[in-house]
Amino acid sequence: MLGLVLTAGGARGAYQAGVLKRIGEIAALRHKPSPFRIVTGASAGAINGAMIAALSPNFREATQQLARLWSEVTVRDVFKADALSLGANGLRMLQDLTFGGLLPGAGVRSLLDASPLRAFLAKHLPLEGIAESIRRGHLYAAAVSATSYHSGKSFTFIEGTPGHPLWVKARRVTLAVRLTIDHICASAAIPIVFQPVRLRSEVGDFYFGDGGLRLVTPFSPAIRLGATRVFAVGIRCPRSADDLSQTELITRRDEEPKMPPPPLSQICGVFFNAIFLDHLDTDLDHLKRMNELVRRYGGGAVTSTQETDRPAMEPMRVVTPLAINPSEDLAIVAKALAHKMPRLVRYLMDGLGTPDAQSADLMSYLLFDSAYTRALIDIGYRDAAARIDEIEAFLLADAVGAVAPRPVSVLKPRTSRVASESSRPA
Repeated sequence: MLGLVLTAGGARGAYQAGVLKRIGEIAALRHKPSPFRIVTGASAGAINGAMIAALSPNFREATQQLARLWSEVTVRDVFKADALSLGANGLRMLQDLTFGGLLPGAGVRSLLDASPLRAFLAKHLPLEGIAESIRRGHLYAAAVSATSYHSGKSFTFIEGTPGHPLWVKARRVTLAVRLTIDHICASAAIPIVFQPVRLRSEVGDFYFGDGGLRLVTPFSPAIRLGATRVFAVGIRCPRSADDLSQTELITRRDEEPKMPPPPLSQICGVFFNAIFLDHLDTDLDHLKRMNELVRRYGGGAVTSTQETDRPAMEPMRVVTPLAINPSEDLAIVAKALAHKMPRLVRYLMDGLGTPDAQSADLMSYLLFDSAYTRALIDIGYRDAAARIDEIEAFLLADAVGAVAPRPVSVLKPRTSRVASESSRPA
């Protein structure tokens, strides 16, 4: 089966919409079901994955609606940017810093109030279509990952064909659910910036945040669900402005004593880059190394370290990946359009530090303005167009007669075991 892996951060998710829009225009896919029978998403990638999964019967329509969603989004669709909301949040933050635990109340949960996002997604995401896509056989499973702030574990919520795999691993838990807007909002809740989202389940109510926090192996859910080929859309430019070459470091050596300490905005940018950008590239390298080992030594070379209460592990298999990343640094695009951010939010961000090239990374995750998102859609569209022959060959390689393999290293836990794993403190 062919899997789609989408991990993104905030407004950068618009780039993925552009890539998918161009893929939807492939002649062989027009008016056809989605080629992706397994769709996994985390962070803003959960929004994109949910749209593709829900509209699987007509892939082109799904990609067009996704591009339309991102091209029309505004800051006020995602978080409150008015003076009253920002001022009230600032006063609560000052109160917490001044009086600490002396005053009752839950305190500030985030820098911004992202409550408008739920209404926006409820209006645009037809999540009821996921069940229909599964019933009609166009979709095997859709998975959304989020991070539990109570246990520190990565939870993957799966809506799929009856009998789909579930697994429990170190710091990773899966649950079979009917995906809702709350699952999507939880996965897309940028840490610190957006408030956590409470999810109800048979094991209790817990607060969750961005799926990128703990999902250090973003290819894993798709592979464990049975994918033999995975197409991934990243959001990191290989020539990112924050990647200083050795030449640049040598050039700056004489200036080092004059360099000021990094402002908080730059630190936040590096923090978000570590969450949203690095995991996909690292896991892709790991997958390629594992493929080489399987080709060299065979898939049966696993296992003596497995726990005695677990069933025998399936042989490992080669999983063929294809990934696409931006050809331009999205932070530089955001910096050029920073004036589109509401004035009060821009004032808040400027207060975190000077708006230099590296501090623009933070802006690139929060600039939910149509001018910026349309620019990212255009970049994604062009990048996919430049590789469209390669992408088409990859997507259509197993379009006929494909049979899903048995998943590898998968454990189907009892409900009670999932409950104990999810409620155990970190």
